[in-house]
Amino acid sequence: MLKDEAKPHVLVVEDARDIREPLARYLREHGFRTTTAADAQVARKVMKGAAIDLVVLDIMMPGEDGLSLCRSIRETSQIPVVLLTARGEEVDRIIGLEIGADDYIPKPFSPRELVARIGAVLRRTQALPPRQKPPVAEHIRFGDWTLDTGQRELIGKDGMATALSSGEFRLLSALIDRPKIALNRNQLLDLTKGRDADLFDRSIDNHVSRLRKKIEPDPKNPRYIKTVWGGGYMFAVEPEVG
Repeated sequence: MLKDEAKPHVLVVEDARDIREPLARYLREHGFRTTTAADAQVARKVMKGAAIDLVVLDIMMPGEDGLSLCRSIRETSQIPVVLLTARGEEVDRIIGLEIGADDYIPKPFSPRELVARIGAVLRRTQALPPRQKPPVAEHIRFGDWTLDTGQRELIGKDGMATALSSGEFRLLSALIDRPKIALNRNQLLDLTKGRDADLFDRSIDNHVSRLRKKIEPDPKNPRYIKTVWGGGYMFAVEPEVG
């Protein structure tokens, strides 16, 4: 039996007490340490003072909503997030995945299914190679290019900007964040949230092909995004952050 400090620490952020407290109790009964927060402000204080392994986050909250908090979490950390969404609110789910949520479950939900999803997200994210560069970097340089993470565009040495699609940006960021580490397609799908967004399986190859046409001096002999034998890719140079 795991000691308390060895159990994954889950933060439940939900304004409805009749959902929040029973859910926290259920998670404790199923092997998790659990802390609760009724709003985003309390959640931020908890995350500053404790090591959180995963956040279960309701989208619809008074004050700062869950999507805003999710975006903030993703900009400053790698803590995985599972969203609680209103049934039928597809737009919220899509936006949540776009800004970096790892999974979602619609209300009303089965606590048993939520536990299974939490376990799957933790296994998946803990198996990924660690990020090498800080996520708050605004400008990342490699070769003749500068990636402006705020504007989501590439700046060439001539100062001209090259726009990136959402999928291209997420894929390039995932590769740059883990330079000289071979990543297979499944890992890239997880890192780009592609299983539920606009990237999927062979689409990884298509996005790589488009990126190479934009950044490589010779796309057929790539300098930056190398193909790895066995089905994967690697960012082959060490980027500079500034």
